[in-house]
Amino acid sequence: MKNQSNFLVKSQTNQFSWRDIHVVVIAMFFVVEFAIAQQNYTQEISGTMQSIEMVFVEGGTFTMGSDDTEKGRYVDEGPQHTVAIDDFWIGKFEITWDLYQLFVERKIDGMASYQGDNEVEIKVDAISKATPPYTDMSFGMGTNGCPAIGMTQYAANKFCQWLSAITGNFYRLPTEAEWEYASRAGTQSKYSFGDDAKLLDEYGWYQANSEGKYHKVGQKKPNPWGLYDMHGNVAEWTLDQYLPNVYETRTSITINPLETPTNLYPRSVRGGSWRDFPEKLRSAARGRSSSTWKVRDPQIPKSIWWHTDADFVGFRIVRPKKIPSPIKQKMLWDETSN
Repeated sequence: MKNQSNFLVKSQTNQFSWRDIHVVVIAMFFVVEFAIAQQNYTQEISGTMQSIEMVFVEGGTFTMGSDDTEKGRYVDEGPQHTVAIDDFWIGKFEITWDLYQLFVERKIDGMASYQGDNEVEIKVDAISKATPPYTDMSFGMGTNGCPAIGMTQYAANKFCQWLSAITGNFYRLPTEAEWEYASRAGTQSKYSFGDDAKLLDEYGWYQANSEGKYHKVGQKKPNPWGLYDMHGNVAEWTLDQYLPNVYETRTSITINPLETPTNLYPRSVRGGSWRDFPEKLRSAARGRSSSTWKVRDPQIPKSIWWHTDADFVGFRIVRPKKIPSPIKQKMLWDETSN
């Protein structure tokens, strides 16, 4: 009886041990998920009610570009190649007029308030101020909660520099590679939700459903990493010069590629817009700026701040986890071309 009793106790102990292990495993899963979620944060803007939600993107490798068989593919999307990306945060939404007007008006420059180690070493009053546009750059499509549009790449860069100065955190535009990595969100399909363009209505604003205008950010479903409007609404600036054949020069694994701009046109934009057909909204689709985006600008010389004919291009921001040197920061912000 003693041996039998010991056996029963031992069996019960083992039973509870496995149950405990199961509970611990589940608990660990939720702890990991919570820890990852905790790396997301909200950037408050001192002196205002505005803020920017930032989503953490863990770095890794992915296949950039599209396969020869992908429907709607353009030749500049190949050949496919492997790219490695470092950790970064990216805006959950496109930058809205509510935020961009703060930069244009510059009324809050003296309200910068932050604590801890600063990632940047720049005074806000040293940053160039945008000139006001000669016309309503929303073109009557709305401003409250809507994506800001029509700024040049130079202006988008300067917004990032200004935001960095007033927050103490280093912000910039995404590279083309970072943008595609974030858009794909771990997928290799045409869109982050799959290959079926019929589902696009659920995820983005484009030619067929936009009613001829952009819409407030975040109205459609997000991609698997919680990013909104990566497909459509407005196209988005990246840091890169647009080079149609650049993928052909990349071999093995390319680490954090950036095609530093040397010419005014074209610069790279991504994501497609409310004007575009579905093929332009694919994760691999590449867009480019043009001098025609300033046709209606009456100024001589034409503005370095505004593209008066680009009512379809805006941007979102990135904060790299690895902070570049002050010299590198300045290089990323201070492209003198527009």
